[in-house]
Amino acid sequence: MIVRTLEDMIGSENDISAKTGTWVSRRMLLKKDGMGFSFHDTTIFAGTTTLIWYKNHLEAVYCVSGEGELEVIETGKIFKIRDGTMYALNGHEKHYLRAFSDMRMVCVFNPPLTGKEVHDKDGVYPLVEE
Repeated sequence: MIVRTLEDMIGSENDISAKTGTWVSRRMLLKKDGMGFSFHDTTIFAGTTTLIWYKNHLEAVYCVSGEGELEVIETGKIFKIRDGTMYALNGHEKHYLRAFSDMRMVCVFNPPLTGKEVHDKDGVYPLVEE
């Protein structure tokens, strides 16, 4: 059994911030935990826009607080995001995530992240082996 708290993650090696200052991700379950997915508590900061393209991963996201929007780059379609909204990037959609207020998101990745990943210039997390 694995039991962790958000307080355990803050300030630990599993507390990862974007170099751009747009988000912070507390990575609560990682590849090394052997669950087949990774689990993250992420805050997207108010007034920011993040380019994201998980071409190597599938991601499901559940917003537990805050407001923003997701814009799919290929289609221009915009989805409002607020507490109680879930979205799943099952087609590796390249998108912008804009936060109107701080958005707290619970995220699941498959394949699981190792923990150190940050977006590259194209918004991609590389596939990383531990």
